[in-house]
Amino acid sequence: MDADVVIIGAGPSGSVAAAMLVDAGLDVEVLERAHFPRFSIGESLLPQAMEWLEEAGLLQDVIEAGFQHKNGATFRYGDKEQSFDFRKKSAEGWGTTYQVRRDRFDALLAQGAERKGARFRFGQTVVDMRPDPAAPTLRVRDEAGEERSVTARFVLDASGFGRVLARLLDLERPSTFPGRVSLFKHVRDRIRADSFDRNKILISVNPHNAQIWYWLIPLADGISSVGVVGRPEEIAANGETPEEQFAALVAQSGRMSHLLEQAEPVREVQGISGYSCSVCRLAGDGYALLGNAGEFLDPVFSSGVTIALKSANLASKLVARQLAGDTPDWDREVAEPLGRGVDTFRAYVNGWYDGSLQRVIFNPPADPNTIKSMITSVLAGYAWDEANPFVQKPEKYLKLVEGLCS
Repeated sequence: MDADVVIIGAGPSGSVAAAMLVDAGLDVEVLERAHFPRFSIGESLLPQAMEWLEEAGLLQDVIEAGFQHKNGATFRYGDKEQSFDFRKKSAEGWGTTYQVRRDRFDALLAQGAERKGARFRFGQTVVDMRPDPAAPTLRVRDEAGEERSVTARFVLDASGFGRVLARLLDLERPSTFPGRVSLFKHVRDRIRADSFDRNKILISVNPHNAQIWYWLIPLADGISSVGVVGRPEEIAANGETPEEQFAALVAQSGRMSHLLEQAEPVREVQGISGYSCSVCRLAGDGYALLGNAGEFLDPVFSSGVTIALKSANLASKLVARQLAGDTPDWDREVAEPLGRGVDTFRAYVNGWYDGSLQRVIFNPPADPNTIKSMITSVLAGYAWDEANPFVQKPEKYLKLVEGLCS
């Protein structure tokens, strides 16, 4: 055996899983195709994620890193604006978090897991997998083209959008969401301090097409992440190149375009498409999938990292039990509980695009305080809080509230 557990991918879920498994006394090796630091989106964390970073023993590293503080989200549609303060949620737990540059954040978590005793190997690409309940084996290629076999007692796939095992083992299945495209870049925003609350992400809706929306994520040091999301044909209609499309669409964004009038580019426009995905199962003989390697919904509510860390937290505990001789039920103890939160986020994403959630946000009921605190809990990542009716039956309660809206 080369390790007790091999983890594919050194993103947040991979590093959190590595830290927790090392704490459980296991020998862990992490294989990462890229070299750190490396760019990634998913820069606006949710407060619920803080709990799982803390349990993995990595939270203090994040607190001391100097990332931009985050306490909520602001939604903008034409002249309408509504803010949600995550500290005013119905659920117990963290009410604040951070907006992070993922190159620093991911490297920080990896360094923390490495400090605990996990081994990280970069420039490693997994090209094949042989599942086995006791000794799954990976074929790994390095940057010189040399291949080797790596055998472990268990394999966790934390490869994110790389979806390594989903591809190699034919686990992918179509997403229920229409295909969408996201264009994004980093800018030195030069936003006046008195004109914008940098402690909140700004989500803007295109005033001409409610299916197109934007993010503005203020980061530390005067940098912001700016992105636009829409269907491929809607994006393509705005120019020949991604740069032209991005500039034309941002110019339509209303207040966000005014905030960014003095912005200067730090990174050129990049894009991803077809990112919504799912799989037929999360675990098999000697392996399990974490986070975006198993399912990704949509970036609108910043749920990606939160779901990834929840899956790492659940799966790591089961791996440790299984390698200690127990026989955990992966469906009942990981897939089903993880899926309940994913389904909550899915209902909110569906509500966003069918317009019902936008109507709730921009036309709130006359006395919204209790309702708003419960919706705020989900927006803060507490999608597993079964005491919240908007988690128990999210579609039902979002429709009920929609009926109360002005």
